[in-house]
Amino acid sequence: MKAALVTAAGQPPVFTDFNAPSALAEHHLIEVRASALSVVARARVAGKHYTSTDTFPFVAGIDGTGRLANGQRVYFFGPHAPFGALAEHTLAPAAYCVPLPATLDDVTAAAIAIPGMSSWAALTERAHFQAGQTVLVNGATGASGKLAVQIAKHMGARRIIATGRNVAALESLKRLGADTTIALQQQDEENLVGAFTPFFREGVDVVLDYLWGPSARALLMAAAKATDDKARPLCFVQIGSISGDPIALPSAVLRAAPITLLGSGSGIGSVSLARMCQAIQYVFEAVAPAKLEIATEAVPLSALAEYWSNSRSEVRTVFTVGA
Repeated sequence: MKAALVTAAGQPPVFTDFNAPSALAEHHLIEVRASALSVVARARVAGKHYTSTDTFPFVAGIDGTGRLANGQRVYFFGPHAPFGALAEHTLAPAAYCVPLPATLDDVTAAAIAIPGMSSWAALTERAHFQAGQTVLVNGATGASGKLAVQIAKHMGARRIIATGRNVAALESLKRLGADTTIALQQQDEENLVGAFTPFFREGVDVVLDYLWGPSARALLMAAAKATDDKARPLCFVQIGSISGDPIALPSAVLRAAPITLLGSGSGIGSVSLARMCQAIQYVFEAVAPAKLEIATEAVPLSALAEYWSNSRSEVRTVFTVGA
């Protein structure tokens, strides 16, 4: 079969031939149709993710969509090594296969699963979000952040505040559910803290942080600065680190304010795989009624070399396989 094969540490995958998987107890053989190019998939290949392996060769890709032998359409996560999602066939644990709604196509499901889950699980599993609360999405102009705005709206957020560097993209978020936007471009820490503080004085219940770095530090410092006797508890959920690691956070920030700092992400660790798959199922079921949108670029797996290192954060690249 054709697959995206990784043969050595630090080397990008190559589109080539690899042996197809055989049946295994408690696993499904899957004819793959689509698999998104994710940050985690690339990090695992680069050896920079905590789930990376030093056993070669292996097929890249951590999740995707496809068909079982009986024709059922499914989303799958965590293929059994050395098999991955970026291949014509794969082998995945039956427990981590989620049926796809008839109204959801393979490419959209592959594109929306992980970024949709990241905010859904962060809100429900980590922040224990309740309808009527205020949510701030830090880094809302990327594909994941845009979905976070839509999902928070769908769950009943009273107010949604969105931050980002792209002013035009921020403005477009108002159509998707953002009530207020804050531009991060060309603002130093002092100005950012000043811009954020009034919102925390008015009350923010949950921060979904896709950036980390300077803006996350400024948010936490603003939350502490705005604290008074009437301050609401803040749940700060760290999801992505596009702006880099680490940050130097004064310890007084966490002592001076009712802040709970948590991590959430791909579900590998912070959320159990079973709960992660449940969250993905909820996302799939919400796509139609909530009219969830995600910018997607579908390309054939044979174009692997061209797209592996050149995808854009605001668009999900999805490799397609088979019919």
